[in-house]
Amino acid sequence: QGSVQWIDKDTLLVGRDFGEGTLTESEYPFTSRVWKRGTDIADAEEIFRGEADDVWAGASLLRDNTGTVHARTAFRGVSFHESEYFVQKDGEWVKLDIPKKASPYGIVDGHLLYSTDVDWETDGQTFPADSLIAVDLEEWKADPNGAAKTLVWAPAERQTKRGGAITGNALFVTMLDNVVGKVLQFNFADGEWVSEQVELPDNATLGIATASDETDQIMFTVTDFLNPTTLYYSDGSGAPQVLKTSPSRFDKTGMSVEQFEATSADGTKIPYFVVKPKGMEMDGSTPVLMSGYGGFQIPRLPGYMGSTGKLWLEKGGAYVLANLRGGGEFGPNWHQTAIRENKQRTWDDFIAVGQDLVDKGITSPEHLGIQGGSQGGLLVGTAITQRPDLFNAAIVAIPLFDMLRYHLIGRGASWIGEYGDPRIEEQRKWIEGYSPYQKIVEGVDYPTPFLWASTADDRTHPAHARKGAAKLKELGQPYYYFEDMTGGHSGGVDNEQRAKLQALQYVYLMQQLMDNAASDGE
Repeated sequence: QGSVQWIDKDTLLVGRDFGEGTLTESEYPFTSRVWKRGTDIADAEEIFRGEADDVWAGASLLRDNTGTVHARTAFRGVSFHESEYFVQKDGEWVKLDIPKKASPYGIVDGHLLYSTDVDWETDGQTFPADSLIAVDLEEWKADPNGAAKTLVWAPAERQTKRGGAITGNALFVTMLDNVVGKVLQFNFADGEWVSEQVELPDNATLGIATASDETDQIMFTVTDFLNPTTLYYSDGSGAPQVLKTSPSRFDKTGMSVEQFEATSADGTKIPYFVVKPKGMEMDGSTPVLMSGYGGFQIPRLPGYMGSTGKLWLEKGGAYVLANLRGGGEFGPNWHQTAIRENKQRTWDDFIAVGQDLVDKGITSPEHLGIQGGSQGGLLVGTAITQRPDLFNAAIVAIPLFDMLRYHLIGRGASWIGEYGDPRIEEQRKWIEGYSPYQKIVEGVDYPTPFLWASTADDRTHPAHARKGAAKLKELGQPYYYFEDMTGGHSGGVDNEQRAKLQALQYVYLMQQLMDNAASDGE
């Protein structure tokens, strides 16, 4: 867990575990050193040090597309979602006067760009959350906090930017418009910022696969639920062209995708996608696998489902993807409205989608299963403890589960910005209201869950899944548990291991949710 950058061919900037007193309580490095070729790394000069109670901290280099280093920068992650940034000027670290939820974005056309996740009031103007802001690079180098700021881009309603890439002559930003992908190209021309939409297919999830920072070469990915991922390429001279398409993994004939909305407990409309199998009837008989995430400003988007298509959709099951608050589908506010004291909103959203599926006749509790990993495992844990009557299968993968002790388990302390700190009485009360481990009690008929974890997971420690299984066992509740020795948080180190995990989960789902499941599973 750390970072490394080349300063020149004989010098590295390194952030890592340098021994006692160099890791935060979240077990990440908070110092950076300059390491010269031919010397012992233990003797490398320390150039930046954060604080032990930071989530993480470190130094970096601000380079342009020619490879020129314009400055040394550094940051302190004071919480998972908040950072303080610094620039080295005349041998001293100068703190940048920007919001804790804003950060440098890169150098484009002689400007340094910032991104902000909150409204930023500065110099008599307000830049809205999720916008891109530019300062002249030379002005910034002369006066990091005094350079004039201009707006590059701000989101419209239900829009948010995702990833980005800076090529030799342009900035490319992927964005979501009501959970549909677009890519914009930005340039500074004739004294102003201009943008145009890149010519790529509509109604798909778009991404930037890779880009050259020295030329105008760039590759894009295009995908949706039913069509294999396609790679597009451009050298900057024209619209992107198809370079390669992944093979089809299942027969999509007769299948379709629809988007619906559910109404959450507080009245908020929560969108979700339904991937319908061939011949689906709206009579409540369809087995449904529902998934979601709802955390850390990470969006869950349509993408080709090779294994799910073959092992679930072809067998008559439907798939549902819920776009929950806490995620990033509609920008920073969609995330920030469902963290810490408001985290219950994420769980309410998921339950609302499940209930809406039943109310619309898409499925019934007997045929409704849910699946999630990591934060999504916590999501599934809250769902089955808050509405055990609504589901008949639950895959709790590499989960967070004991939220009253999560800060002591693995890297849990780094997520206090998302959930709160159970060591503080007021915040402990937020968490006590939903922590699945404590909410498993006697006298409740829970859907038989399948918990799985990895011994090698260094992010969400397997202790969470183990404790969940142990609690169920103690109360005499039926459950399944599987733990692999390798694989880490990704859940598989090679295709053989990933295939095994997939097979276990889909056989479980068929047995729990489908008629004649035993023969299908064979």
